[in-house]
Amino acid sequence: MANLKDIKEKIKSVKNTEKTTKAMKLVSNVKLKRAKEAAIQSSAYAAKINEVLSEIAVRLNSASTNEFSSKFFDMDKEIKVVDIIFVTADKGLCGGFNVASINAVKKMLAQYQAKGIQTRLRAVGKKGIEYFSFKGVDLLEKYVGVSSSPTYEKAQEIIVSAIDDFVAGKTDKVVVVHNGYKNMISQEIRVNDIAPVEPPVASGEVNSLMEFEPIDNASQILEDLLRKFFEYTMYFSLIDSLAAEHSARMNAMENATNNAQERVRVLNLAYNKTRQGSITTELIEIISGVEAMK
Repeated sequence: MANLKDIKEKIKSVKNTEKTTKAMKLVSNVKLKRAKEAAIQSSAYAAKINEVLSEIAVRLNSASTNEFSSKFFDMDKEIKVVDIIFVTADKGLCGGFNVASINAVKKMLAQYQAKGIQTRLRAVGKKGIEYFSFKGVDLLEKYVGVSSSPTYEKAQEIIVSAIDDFVAGKTDKVVVVHNGYKNMISQEIRVNDIAPVEPPVASGEVNSLMEFEPIDNASQILEDLLRKFFEYTMYFSLIDSLAAEHSARMNAMENATNNAQERVRVLNLAYNKTRQGSITTELIEIISGVEAMK
């Protein structure tokens, strides 16, 4: 049985761990509120971009003498090469957050391989990079320090190279995979097919106030707008992933804090039991000594 000193040291160590996990939970909670607010605003902005894009597409199509075409709308193209951009965290201690993203990518790789489709991976986040590098999987691009502090410029940098390869015919599909924020206690894997996309359709009447010059360059106008849309979609994926990461870490630290508190309770019981046993032993020895002296 452990002595009292050993048990006291264990209690002190566990209490220090509890303080750390509790502090990390509070920090994650604050960061989650900021990231969640940014994600909500970004989601609303992305929806508005999609609405405007659809209206412009229909407007251009109706105003042009010849129906415009774009590689981005070619849904009938045979898929031979797929670009997968996946997002994980740069840090751990967030439960199964990173594992979920990695498993989703592994599943996609297996599915595409079964169909004879070539895949290329672009990794965002240290944890995903470390895993696939350890497994010997080639990564076309690696981005560290982006998922923990996303900016529009970084999102643009990530997506532009993938879109350029798509336009150049090097790939036939671009997909973004990330673990997104669902609520305070859960996350969900989100797979966004970036390109090609379904041709947009305006939800209502076309805005008659919109004018485009020169209209002969309609396809180029729409392609420029689509690129902006892709960039913002990538940016939203990074923000959404960050909110989910903080949510997962907050829950993980709460569980760790609860486990530490339970461990302290068990150790305190063991300490009291050992102390009582020690006192009982000392009393028996004293009584035995007194009896021997009679």
